Amino acid sequence: MSPVQRAHGAMLLFSILVAGSFSLGVLIANDIAPMALNAARFVIAAVVIGAVATLSGQLNPNHYRGSWRYLVLGVFFASYFVLMFYGLQTADPVSASAVFTLTPVLSGIFGYLLLRQVTTPRMALALGIGAAGALWVIFRADLAALRAFDVGRGEAMYFLGCVSHAVYTPLVRKLNRGEPAVAFTFGTLVAGALLLMVVGWQDIWATDWANLPPLVWVGLFYVAIFASAVTFVLLQFASLHLPAAKVMAYTYLTPSWVIVWQVALGNPAPTGLILVGIALTVVALVLLLEDAAKPVGRTKA
Repeated sequence: MSPVQRAHGAMLLFSILVAGSFSLGVLIANDIAPMALNAARFVIAAVVIGAVATLSGQLNPNHYRGSWRYLVLGVFFASYFVLMFYGLQTADPVSASAVFTLTPVLSGIFGYLLLRQVTTPRMALALGIGAAGALWVIFRADLAALRAFDVGRGEAMYFLGCVSHAVYTPLVRKLNRGEPAVAFTFGTLVAGALLLMVVGWQDIWATDWANLPPLVWVGLFYVAIFASAVTFVLLQFASLHLPAAKVMAYTYLTPSWVIVWQVALGNPAPTGLILVGIALTVVALVLLLEDAAKPVGRTKA
């Protein structure tokens, strides 16, 4: 399996794990402040990734020369998570999910600005089909719900978070100097944790950590280990081998995986019409995978 194929597999797993964070995150969103939650998740994730990097012999001091790079990456990725949770305090989850589908297009724009990555016509078609399928799933095949979409303050805040996420993806490739994905991820997590502890110290101090409900700790460790530590490595690895727009195209699968998670948690299964949207996202990914199999240049991998 080539590095490009492994990168696609990494992003498939990424979409599954991120979807789980939505399903579990909703259950704990009102029990802990966003700053405190994300500071804790970055710290836990940094400890886990640091241990992995140490045991695998990838924690080399030489990898952390030019530490400003990790601060830049930490700012953008931490901003995404914080703005996401602040946005969800007032935004309707369906509207916020619709905003999230803009991330691949934004990544394509920043991929061109930062790396001069060109989106091919085939990739643009795939992105369009994926966006249509994702919106169909998000609004549960209800055209009336789609027409009633209204952007409020929460959606606007989350959109800024998605912009941060979209900038982060091409920045990984631009700022990486050959460091392994695990080591590079560790630097980003440490920088993000330090930034969040400084900016959010009041929320951290005000949180009654000893009396948090057990479900909060379950959700926190999930988002910290699986939806942060593991997905950070997956995203870092994929960003080194795929164009930014193609990396973020896998976000189109997230709404579909959210439905799978919801069904697993005992919620009703989707209707046949919603499955049409899921099929469209699969078609988009098939187009991307076929495009990746062609012998093209580095910026069109």
